[in-house]
Amino acid sequence: MLIPVNPDNPQPRSIRQIADKLRNGGVICYPTDTVYGIGCDIFNQKAVKKVFQIKKRPMHKPFSFMCSSLRNVSDYAHVSNMAYRIMRKALPGPFTFVLPAAKIVPRIMITKQKTVGIRVPANNICIELIAALGNPILTTSAILDEDQPLSEAYEFEGLLGNVVDVVIDGGMVYPDPSTVIDFSGNDPEILRQGKGDISLFYA
Repeated sequence: MLIPVNPDNPQPRSIRQIADKLRNGGVICYPTDTVYGIGCDIFNQKAVKKVFQIKKRPMHKPFSFMCSSLRNVSDYAHVSNMAYRIMRKALPGPFTFVLPAAKIVPRIMITKQKTVGIRVPANNICIELIAALGNPILTTSAILDEDQPLSEAYEFEGLLGNVVDVVIDGGMVYPDPSTVIDFSGNDPEILRQGKGDISLFYA
């Protein structure tokens, strides 16, 4: 099912419709500020396992998830004063932060190191969806073949339409992966440089 949603002012009715799908165990394809992603409610284990199957990813490599704000991040991870200060300047934005997991996070979303990857994307559709659902949403790239950098919703509908419940058309998103910063140690460590200004992490 392809549902168009205005990326600047997401229609509340459409957001509620998609949030209901997520609440009932649905898997969606949606636009972010870096790429079209695949996601579900992190608390629905059946849906999370379905995303693992779609991505053909081993279960010991958990996915990141999206929160709606830095305050929301602190509900699901332990954020040090240093990390909070830096993240406040960077969010919302194209960054994934590796942080020590809070107890509320489902085990299937936590690494062996007891960490989680969390995003707060600069994308109104994502923020409104998380708020409507009331839970974080799993996030992983919807691109299954790196040699085919898809950027339009109709392309993902053709690729994933038979395995996801909803594809959100939020306009073109040229794929540019997020920068990954590890805050689980004493100092921030850039694990992957992607989109976004990394000078924020050296100030």
